[in-house]
Amino acid sequence: MNQQTLTFTEHDVERLEIILEGAQRSASLKKSHLEALADELEKGDIVSSREIGADVVTLNSRVRLRDLDNDKEMEVTLVLPMGSNFSEGRLSVTSPLGIALLGYTAGSVIEWQGQAGYRKARIEAVLYQPEAAGHYHL
Repeated sequence: MNQQTLTFTEHDVERLEIILEGAQRSASLKKSHLEALADELEKGDIVSSREIGADVVTLNSRVRLRDLDNDKEMEVTLVLPMGSNFSEGRLSVTSPLGIALLGYTAGSVIEWQGQAGYRKARIEAVLYQPEAAGHYHL
């Protein structure tokens, strides 16, 4: 996986910490995924929504990925678990791919555990990022 420094917004971290705390009392989300998300959050720098780079994947960002195993592109929007619907391109931040995306920048190669083993993709572009568009509380 890319060894760059991850960057998260304060707003995203606050929302994700609430999910992590609430999920400890619920069985609706996989514990291993929650632990992986918590580990990722500990690795990164936290900045205000107004300071985040426009090419960083934040919650509600729409990104274009290139699967490096089959050279296919896909577009996904990174969302909170309750808004996820993969068939509509809305990917939960608590999924393995969602965890791998959060905090990385366009051009990064990410890796995650899929159903058939480890997968790799390159973030080709951040097509929409709420903070870059001035939408600081999405």
